[in-house]
Amino acid sequence: MTQGAGQGPEVERTATLRDFRVPAYVHETGPYVHSVHPGDVAPPSEETYPEGYTPTQRDLPVVNRGDTVQVTVDPETAAVPATTGQGPLYVVGDVHGYLDQLVAALQEKGLLDAAGNWCAGTARLWFLGDFTDRGPDGIGVIDLVMRLSAEAAAAGGYCKALMGNHELLLLGAKRFGDTPVNSGAGTATFQAAWLLNGGQKTDMDRLQDHHLQWMARLDAVEEVDGHLLVHSDTTAYLDYGRSIEEVNDTVRETLTRNDADEVWDLFRKFTKRFSFRDEGGADAVRSLLDTYGGTRIVHGHSPIPYLLGEVGSEEDEERTDPVVEGPHVYADGLAIAMDGGVTMAGKLLVQQLPLAP
Repeated sequence: MTQGAGQGPEVERTATLRDFRVPAYVHETGPYVHSVHPGDVAPPSEETYPEGYTPTQRDLPVVNRGDTVQVTVDPETAAVPATTGQGPLYVVGDVHGYLDQLVAALQEKGLLDAAGNWCAGTARLWFLGDFTDRGPDGIGVIDLVMRLSAEAAAAGGYCKALMGNHELLLLGAKRFGDTPVNSGAGTATFQAAWLLNGGQKTDMDRLQDHHLQWMARLDAVEEVDGHLLVHSDTTAYLDYGRSIEEVNDTVRETLTRNDADEVWDLFRKFTKRFSFRDEGGADAVRSLLDTYGGTRIVHGHSPIPYLLGEVGSEEDEERTDPVVEGPHVYADGLAIAMDGGVTMAGKLLVQQLPLAP
């Protein structure tokens, strides 16, 4: 997340629930809270993250989500993986509680059968994080990923997941609630930030210890077949280690210490975005690739419609819902964006790798 354009200078203040007016919408499966969080719209290209940046203010237009747009995707140009006995590699962008759309997308790729069970044998499946918030069934999404992990392993493949900023947000809201944290612009709470960013009461009510333990153990970075997989399009990972193992260990140790301010700082850094856009974006990608390995970075977090500048303002009467046809390759071909914007009438993306340059 990034400080929004026109927000003005930060001031010291206390963020409380009354500061955040989160609009309610009705989904076909029932009412839920839908909000757009800071960072979902591209700031002016010259804008930089201030030292005291904090994701505690809602400063963006609300984009109404209709039914997910179904678009025709050109036949994949993915090559057959090297003969290592491993199956093809797939990645999944941000799901944000849209369980039905996820199941349909996985079935379309031949990874799940009609009953929703793993049927892809030795295929490898990576989720890039952000399973909950905004959509109607985040816990259902986590339950599905956990189940598929067991089913895929039994078939000789695997299903794995990365830590997204919304996993950190949900963990923080559950662990720390209204405990004040030093946000960099005054005092904030995880509970307020979670509600601001689309937290669902039904998810919190259904959240159990095994869900919390699973989220807290997720890796933040992995490298697979030359693809560096991360959730966020930020260089903030470099703050946590000079190797993949060091980053993942540091993130887990931070969560184990259970310090609200430390976890908030981790969440704050994982919400930063757009580091790979515009001038210098390719160099930012190279800084991660040179440190952690791989030849291309694959990320979620920043919706493709915003990366492309295709989302207008709330007052724009000519605005049309974005159409996402597939992943967005940018930064001199070094970065692949996978968040198709399912929360804003985009598309929940499941993609086989590698992609053609």
